[in-house]
Amino acid sequence: MNAHDISTAPVKDGDLARLMQKLGSQAKAASALMAKAPATLKNQALVQLAVLLREHFGALQTANQRDLSRAAAAGLSGPMLDRLKLSADALETVAVGCEQLAAMPDVIGEIIGMKQQPSGIRVGQMRVPIGVFGMIYESRPNVTIEAASLAIKSGNACILRGGSEAIESNKALAALVQQALVAAGLPADAVQLVPSTDREAVGMLITMPQFVDVIIPRGGKGLIERISRDAKVPVIKHLDGNCHVYVDDLCDMAMAVNVADNAKTQKYSPCNAAEGLLVARAAAAEFLPAIGAIYAAKGVEMRCDAESLALLQASHPGATLKAATEQDWYEEYLAPIISIKVVAGVDEAIDHINRYSSHHTDAIITRNRDRAQRFLREVDSASVMVNTSTRFADGFEFGLGAEIGISTDKFHARGPVGIEGLTSLKYVVLGEGEVRG
Repeated sequence: MNAHDISTAPVKDGDLARLMQKLGSQAKAASALMAKAPATLKNQALVQLAVLLREHFGALQTANQRDLSRAAAAGLSGPMLDRLKLSADALETVAVGCEQLAAMPDVIGEIIGMKQQPSGIRVGQMRVPIGVFGMIYESRPNVTIEAASLAIKSGNACILRGGSEAIESNKALAALVQQALVAAGLPADAVQLVPSTDREAVGMLITMPQFVDVIIPRGGKGLIERISRDAKVPVIKHLDGNCHVYVDDLCDMAMAVNVADNAKTQKYSPCNAAEGLLVARAAAAEFLPAIGAIYAAKGVEMRCDAESLALLQASHPGATLKAATEQDWYEEYLAPIISIKVVAGVDEAIDHINRYSSHHTDAIITRNRDRAQRFLREVDSASVMVNTSTRFADGFEFGLGAEIGISTDKFHARGPVGIEGLTSLKYVVLGEGEVRG
């Protein structure tokens, strides 16, 4: 497939419907072949994809530059342009990710929990691919490779619909994926990119249950709300990343300052950056001036309840401090802004998190084992942490090899979604002629 064979011009409604039906039927057929593909071929495709990404670095950057130029002319902002850029580091990262996935064990066909029953039969569960997933995402073209590589490793087929601003980059990347699949003897249609930038293609993709088994959106809240509302197939989603760090009074103070700093300021835009800081009253007088000095030096705006505001105004009168509103406790800022509240202790912290958080990732800093265990049990979030930064809520950091997204759902997957999140379990029963009486 040549990346420039496909027009990006708008498609007539009838033609678009036929295109989406064709992509769906091709994906369904490819998924049956991928489900039975041996691990050696899937791994060969991943290794070959890494080779191709490095070999075609110049051509990929040329395609990416066309997207960047068009986006800049359309008035896209600095952060949006940064997400769109396919840097050398970004390409090397996804190439290494392909190699790491290839080196990981193949979980497809694995049988777990096999138990002998009184009747004599043995019952267990086998891990199998989901089938076909649709991926809808914005801006970041590296997601094309992340999604494709995970589809290959998990034995699925996928239909990818990237943002219109990244169409040239995504076409060039998808062409390399299909080249790697064919080189390994696997169907090119296992990974297909929707070539149209028409927004109606999204509406069609999410309403094709005859072809698509699950939809995975990655993007802004508006996109994900729309897909969740209109989809006729299951959706693995997260809407917000309103993550918290709770600093207990029984904590290592230096650790608490270091973790609260990292969780907020290591990078502001990811969904696992801390947006809320809760501080036990007995620790506030020592902790808040220490963390306030760091946030003030880094230009972080602090939106505070009355108690934390008084402490920070006294210790850092030059800092950017504001009184928090009720809405601030719900906010995902994705910016150098953090909400701060003094709480009585772990009970109030847990209550606050369960009320206001987006159930993504929340952390406690404490030396008290019982409080740590209570926090782990009672905080209703996809990832719950003790004495470490929320920034670790990531598929790569969790040892999943890669992630296709982070889910705040409770079904089917929760937290970072890696290979296992793209599989299902079916029951297998082994017998030796047993019949039911």
